[in-house]
Amino acid sequence: MSKSKKYDFHPNEFVVYPSHGVGKVVTVEEQEVAGTTLELFVIAFEKDKMTLRVPTNKAIEVGMRSLSSPDIVSRAMTTLKGKARVKRAMWSRRAQEYEQKINSGDLISIAEVVRDLHRTDDQREQSYSERQLYEAALERLTREIAAVSGAEEMDAQKEIDDVLMSRVVPV
Repeated sequence: MSKSKKYDFHPNEFVVYPSHGVGKVVTVEEQEVAGTTLELFVIAFEKDKMTLRVPTNKAIEVGMRSLSSPDIVSRAMTTLKGKARVKRAMWSRRAQEYEQKINSGDLISIAEVVRDLHRTDDQREQSYSERQLYEAALERLTREIAAVSGAEEMDAQKEIDDVLMSRVVPV
């Protein structure tokens, strides 16, 4: 390990961990594990009441990244406006693909899942597993958009809802 203290992430900075969403780097600490000293990013996920420790030299490798740029956020919102694309594959296969997109940490992919699983009142009911995937994707999208814009999550949620409802053409 090099002794130069150059990190890609800094304390009090929001980051995205692919399988958990938006968290905040609390500190960088050293910890001895199996006789080896490791430098770790300590990341707090407030909503989930969870703390994650990620080795500094593995952070990029595991997919940890900074928040999306405002440009990426606007592309995600544009993605939400599109027409839902539901493949005619078996649900188990589609569910697996949605899960992979959500855990990729890619904001555009997450927006695609939200778009594809969003239901309006006049559409058929969602199954339990569809609802779970939709809510997981929506929560990830909402948290990152709120963190990027510096807004409250409720405001980001309303903005997403407005975009999703704008797709619905009144009869």
